Amino acid sequence: MDSISRRQVALYAAGALLILLLGARYLRDSRPASGGAGGRAVPVRVDAAGERWVVVQVAGEVRDPGVYRLRAGQRVDDAVRRAGGPTGRADLAGVNLAAKAEDGRQVIVPARAPPAGAAGAAAPSTAGASAGVAPGQPLNLNTATVDQLDELDGIGPQTAEKIVAYREQHGGFRSVSELDRVPGIGEKRLAALQDLVRV
Repeated sequence: MDSISRRQVALYAAGALLILLLGARYLRDSRPASGGAGGRAVPVRVDAAGERWVVVQVAGEVRDPGVYRLRAGQRVDDAVRRAGGPTGRADLAGVNLAAKAEDGRQVIVPARAPPAGAAGAAAPSTAGASAGVAPGQPLNLNTATVDQLDELDGIGPQTAEKIVAYREQHGGFRSVSELDRVPGIGEKRLAALQDLVRV
C-alpha cells in the first residue's frame, strides 16, 4: 500500500507540474498577442472606417465607361484615368479635369467636333447643320439641334429630344447605325434615315 501511495503522489505531482507549465506558456503567449498582431490590425480598421468615398459615373469618350469609386478629394482627372483614359476622339478641353469628383455626379468626356474644312464635301453639310440643312445635304447627328432633327421624315419632337439626349450621354455618335440604340428608332426608321443623316 505504501508503494502504491507513493506512485499516486508522484503521478499527482507530475500532473500538477504539467498544468503549471501549460498555464505559464498560455500566459506568456497571450501577452504579445494583444500588443503585437492585435496592435497591428487596429490602424487598418481605423483607416478603413475613417476613409471617405465618392461614386461617379464616367461616360463619353473614355476607353472603359462605367461607375467608379474614388477617395474623397480626388479629381475628375482621376475618374477619367480610372475609366481607362480618354479615347483618340476625346475633347478634354470640354472637361474640367481639375475639379473635385463629387458623389453621384456624371462625368462626360465629349468627342471633338469634326474640323470645319476637313474635306470639300464635309464643309457644306457642317454649315447646313448650324444654319438649317441645305437641300440634298445629310444632317450631322453630332451637331444637329432638336428642331433640325424634328424636320426629318419619321422623327417627331420626342424622338429628336431622345437623339440629342443619347448624344450628350455617350459623347456623340460614332456611326449612323448607332441610331438604333435610341428608343423609338427601329430597323425600318433607321433604314429610311441612312441617306438623310451622317456623323
